[in-house]
Amino acid sequence: MLCTPIFSQAWGTEGHRVCGQIAESYLTPKARAAVQAILGDESIALASNWADFIKSDPNFSYLSSWHYIDFDKPYTYPEMQDFLAHDTNVDAYTKLQFMIGELKKKDLSKESKLLYLRMVIHIVEDVHQPLHTGHTSDKGGNDVKVTWQNNPTNLHSVWDSEIINFQQLSYTEYATAINHTTAAQREELQKAPISQWLYESNQLAEKIYADVPANGVLKNYDYNFKYVGITNQQLLKAGVRLAGILNQIFG
Repeated sequence: MLCTPIFSQAWGTEGHRVCGQIAESYLTPKARAAVQAILGDESIALASNWADFIKSDPNFSYLSSWHYIDFDKPYTYPEMQDFLAHDTNVDAYTKLQFMIGELKKKDLSKESKLLYLRMVIHIVEDVHQPLHTGHTSDKGGNDVKVTWQNNPTNLHSVWDSEIINFQQLSYTEYATAINHTTAAQREELQKAPISQWLYESNQLAEKIYADVPANGVLKNYDYNFKYVGITNQQLLKAGVRLAGILNQIFG
């Protein structure tokens, strides 16, 4: 696997905030206090965009490959587990594992805590956008040209922003609309290992790739009808699982 840059923002600004808003609703009191101590007045919803906004600063260009993990072919789950067990790339999986471990340390500097917390928030959300587990060859769908609402764009951007923006909801309205889970459902989602998240996303990515018409024209109402449920499912999973990770680290 070769790491190649992703130029779009996973979920876009609003999608990330939806995930962050959902995550905040499921924090334990202890985790909530610890997160607030690090972020200060910055909510998780707003902190979730920092990793994309900072791309404009060349001093942070080393973070670019942390946002995604590309795959050259679809994997069975055992194959995915084996691949990740030997993964030495600088990617979403290896950096998530690293930062989660670092944030559990009592002697971590204030600066590192802030950086790693912001990045964990963002990357957990990123990997639930299916095309952040897409193909190396097309930069996670960035090179797959499509048309959306008569405008030229790319497949990655459609999944980052266009489907979400099509709902015409604020991020708080969106989070409220989809944030419906039982305790048993949250427990099931949160006990899944990161390898399972990546497998689920990659399976969806393969379905999305296969569904691009030859002319690249996505009929927005039809495409929205077909995929808005999956989009909402992935946003919700990201928020619930992010809360689970933060509760594990700080709870």
